[in-house]
Amino acid sequence: MTVPTDLAYLPASEALRRFRDRSLSPVELMNAVIARAEAVESKVNALAERTFDEALAAAQEAEARYAGKGEPPRPLEGLSVATKEEQPIAGRLATDGSLAFAHEVADETHPVIERVLAAGGIVHARTTTPEFSCAAVTQSRLWGVTRNPWNLQYSPGGSSGGAGAALAAGETTLATGSDIGGSIRIPASSTGTVGFKPPYGRVPAMAPFNLDTYCHDGPMARTVADCALLQNVIAGPHPRDGVSLRPKLVLPERFEGVAGLRVALSVSLGDWHVDPEVEANTRAVAEALRAAGAVVEEVEVAITRADVLKAAMIHFGAIFGPYIASVASEHGDKLTPYALDFAERAGRTAREPGSFLEGLTVEAAVQAEIGTLLERHDVLLCPTLAIPAYAADDDYTSTKVVVNGVELDDYLEASLTTVFNIASRCPVLSVPSGFASTGVPTGVQIVGRTYDDTTVFRVASAIEAVRPWARVAVL
Repeated sequence: MTVPTDLAYLPASEALRRFRDRSLSPVELMNAVIARAEAVESKVNALAERTFDEALAAAQEAEARYAGKGEPPRPLEGLSVATKEEQPIAGRLATDGSLAFAHEVADETHPVIERVLAAGGIVHARTTTPEFSCAAVTQSRLWGVTRNPWNLQYSPGGSSGGAGAALAAGETTLATGSDIGGSIRIPASSTGTVGFKPPYGRVPAMAPFNLDTYCHDGPMARTVADCALLQNVIAGPHPRDGVSLRPKLVLPERFEGVAGLRVALSVSLGDWHVDPEVEANTRAVAEALRAAGAVVEEVEVAITRADVLKAAMIHFGAIFGPYIASVASEHGDKLTPYALDFAERAGRTAREPGSFLEGLTVEAAVQAEIGTLLERHDVLLCPTLAIPAYAADDDYTSTKVVVNGVELDDYLEASLTTVFNIASRCPVLSVPSGFASTGVPTGVQIVGRTYDDTTVFRVASAIEAVRPWARVAVL
């Protein structure tokens, strides 16, 4: 069967409209997505698990619903949703990208996946991650290297790299991700997609990491409207997550313009070194918002890379460091060098005298700086990554990232995302800002006031309207 590949890139909102008027069948769309995945997976390697036969059967059931047979269609009825393998599904493998857990089977389903399935979404595939989702590139000894569809020499980012790559390559209509230091936004930036880090508690998570304020599960898509669609499905209180917020916030289907909104622009977000192409694309987005009627003001931000990395490593060292170390004590020969290195560095920082209090002090200062800035402005606009993308084949355990001739102490300093895991109650959307000369997309972050998700989506929608981005990665 020959299926046009452009159908695989159909926005979810458009697909639902066509399902309802019967001009497109969920089976046709699923066939297009599967055909695209089978054509590109050998190059991209974004899918950790495929359940195509089951997906086609589910698409047939969805088709019947749209034909008026049985129950009425649900919010995601018939749409393909690739879910991050880190988010478990009962009865399915739960490897966390590690050879140590290559045969582990989950006995519980993540709340996000529960809601996707209950809304009629079809999980046709699960996406790759770095081991333990602890890297900004997506590669593992279990699955190999996941590559950026726009340029295979580059990584789609991490840790939701498989999700970003699958969206950019047309292997799914929607995707789920998670973000503890930028793991939704980094891949969104590098793959030209849209990724939302909801404010802490907006989307339910699983214990014990639901209690970690850095941790966020969220939606990824190719358009702002599609991202909002999925966010509305997965958000809301859940009985197994005591910090999930009530009442549920529902984003509107359409967003008003940005005339009169106050936008703070910071290219460096303090002292980050930013690639000239990333800076130029960020400034172009700011100019587009200004042309759309927003009041854009360039601002100074009193935050340093060193403080953010120190606070993050103290935080990770108290949680992920001990976890990875416990796995390494039994399965050390199976773990990747970058996972072992991450655990060792984070653990060492966390063990320094007074480190926990120091971490909290830095976090409080970061939150105060962002909060004060957003008291004067409706949103903050800044790059997502300081570079267009990381290399696909490098794990950065020995390689240094150089930006504008400056060698960074840690490759994670090339990301401007972790600031907003510290300021975790701020909603943050990453949307495309343009392309670098390598052909890899770049992105900007739209940061909102605490729990003001709607304004963030409003600004993102305006950017998409005035600077529409390419959605088809040509392989």
